[in-house]
Amino acid sequence: MNIVVDANIIFSTLLNSNSNIADLLFNSGETFDFYSSSYMRHEIQKHWERLKKISKLSEEQLQISYTHVLSKLNFINEEIIPVKTWLASEQLTRGIDIDAARATVITTKQSDAISVARDIARNNSSELIVHGRDGKIRERNSYGNDPYPP
Repeated sequence: MNIVVDANIIFSTLLNSNSNIADLLFNSGETFDFYSSSYMRHEIQKHWERLKKISKLSEEQLQISYTHVLSKLNFINEEIIPVKTWLASEQLTRGIDIDAARATVITTKQSDAISVARDIARNNSSELIVHGRDGKIRERNSYGNDPYPP
């Protein structure tokens, strides 16, 4: 199975190498092929100092982790993607606020999606909100910035 990985997934993996996301990336063997855009490297470098600060890793430790992550990815040059594909992806994402769409992960089971979302929420000290098929909130958990702690 092919999985597209964006910079947010890489950020999450670098910040918590014991997360479910990192486990999937590092230990999936031949089950998955991970792909990312060449531009993703630029995104990581742009936020390098912040990654060091948040992860509390030294420059050398972060570089080792980053190199390990890169070894698991296949890179695609955005310039060779056909216009037809760009137009199709624009159709799929129409109406989505790109600034609000922090990360996209495609899973086959809802439990896997919730697990990935929980890791992202923990890494970002944010809130996890799980909706049921009817749109109602099924589960809500705050990881670090709870305005109404128990």
